[in-house]
Amino acid sequence: MEGQVEAVLVSEFCEFGEMNLSKTQLGSGTFGCSHYRRRCKIRAPCCDEIFDCRHCHNEAKNSLETNPAHQHDIPRHEVKKVICSLCGTEQDVQQYCISCGVCMGKYFCAVCKFFDDDISKNQYHCNECGICRTGGKENFFHCKNCGCCYSKLMEDGHRCLEMAMHRNCPVCYEFLFDSTEKISVLPCSHLIHFECLKEMELHHRYSCPICSKSICDMSKLWKKLDEVIASTPMPEIYRSKMVWILCNDCGAKCEVQFHIVAHKCLNCNSYNTRQTQGAPTASCSTNVVEMVR
Repeated sequence: MEGQVEAVLVSEFCEFGEMNLSKTQLGSGTFGCSHYRRRCKIRAPCCDEIFDCRHCHNEAKNSLETNPAHQHDIPRHEVKKVICSLCGTEQDVQQYCISCGVCMGKYFCAVCKFFDDDISKNQYHCNECGICRTGGKENFFHCKNCGCCYSKLMEDGHRCLEMAMHRNCPVCYEFLFDSTEKISVLPCSHLIHFECLKEMELHHRYSCPICSKSICDMSKLWKKLDEVIASTPMPEIYRSKMVWILCNDCGAKCEVQFHIVAHKCLNCNSYNTRQTQGAPTASCSTNVVEMVR
C-alpha cells in the first residue's frame, strides 16, 4: 500500500511538470519528517520496520507506551535498506534511487547512512567522531583527548576534559555526543545543552551542575553581596563565630566569620562557597568544636 501511495505522488509531479526539474531538485523539501527534509525512508535493521529517520525510530521505540523490554535505539551505521519516497522502491543505501533516479538527499553520508536535503546546515562527516556534524568542517577542530569537535573560535583557549561530550547533559540527561541540539561549553569545560543552560539562568542558577564552578563573571553580584553583608550585622552571639568554607571556584579552604547571608572566599573573593565541617587537618573531635564555636 505504501508503494502505491508513493506512485501516485510521482504521477502528481509529472502532471505539474516537476519531472522537468533535475533529479537533485525533484521533490526537494516536500518529503521527510520533523527532523529532516529527505526523499527516502529507512528500514531499521533492529526491528525490520520502516521509519522516516533514526530519530523517528528512537522516539517511537523508546516512548512510554512501549514495553521497556522492547525499547531500543537504532544502530545507525547498520542500516542496509532505504525506500525512495517518490517511487517506493526499496534498495541498498545510496544517494540516487535505482528506479526513478531521484536524489534522496542533497547531503549524503555513506558511513552514517544519512540523508538531508537542507544543506544550509553545512553538514560534514568527522572521521574521528565517526558521525556527521553540522556547521562546516572549516569552522571546527577535533580534540582527540576530549573525543569531540569544538568551534575553532575557542581553539587557543581550549581546556581539555577527557571524553567531555561522551556524557549526558547534566540537566536533561540526554546523551550529548550525538545530540541534535546546540551545546554550550562552560568555563570549567563541562558541556551542557544551550537551551538547558538558558533554563538554568531563568531559575537563577549560575553554577555548573557537575562541579559547581561559576558559569559566568559573577563579580557584580559579589560586590552586591558585600553591600548586603555590610548592612546586615549579625547578633552579638554570632559575631565571634568562625566557620571553615570550601570555595567552589578556586578550591581554596579558609576560615571566615560566620554570616547568615553568605561566606566570602579569602583567596578569590567569590561567594560561591560551601561550609565544611572544620579545619582541613583537624581531628574528628576538633571538627565538632569548630562547628559550634
